Amino acid sequence: MNRKKNIEIAVLGALVLAALGVWYFSSRPPAGVARASTVANYKPMRVENPQIHWDRLADAQGTEYKPSPRDIFSRDLPPPPPKPVHVPGPGDTDYVAPVIPPPPPPPPPQLPLKYFGEGKAESGSGRRAFLTDGNVVFVAAEGDIVLGRYRIIRINHTNIEFEEISSGRHGTTKLEDEGPAI
Repeated sequence: MNRKKNIEIAVLGALVLAALGVWYFSSRPPAGVARASTVANYKPMRVENPQIHWDRLADAQGTEYKPSPRDIFSRDLPPPPPKPVHVPGPGDTDYVAPVIPPPPPPPPPQLPLKYFGEGKAESGSGRRAFLTDGNVVFVAAEGDIVLGRYRIIRINHTNIEFEEISSGRHGTTKLEDEGPAI
C-alpha cells in the first residue's frame, strides 16, 4: 500500500506543476502587445545622408583577398622578400643583344612520282628510270626534266637523285618494289 501512495503523490505533484505552468503562461500579456510598446518608444538615429554609399560598396566588393606569406601557426617570421634583380634591357649600357640562331634548312624536296624500276633501252645509252603517278608511266633518262619541275641527275639500282629546278635543292627517291604480280 505504501508504494501505491507514493505513486499517487508523484502524479499529484506533476499535475500541480502542469497547472502552475498553464496559469503562468496564460497570465502574461501577449507578445504583440510587448512589441507594440517597444515600437512606440523607438527613436531613429540622426543620419545626415540616408542614401546608400555605392562607391564604398563597390570598393568593398572589389577588394581581393591576398594571403600573407606568414604561417599563422609558427612563431618564426617569414624570410625577407628577395631583392630585385637588374635585367638589362635595350637601351641600357650593359645590354647584350641575344643571338638568334639561323632557321633550320628546309626539308629536301619530295618527288611526287613513284620510282618502280630502271633499265637500258639500247647499248651505249644511259640508264632509264620508270616513274608513275598511279595512271601514267614516265620513262626518264639522266638529265631529263620530269613534270616540268624536276631534273633527273643520277639513276641507281636503289634510288634516283633529282634536283628541283626552281629552288636548286637536291633530293632522292628510293626504289619501291611491289614484288611479283599475282
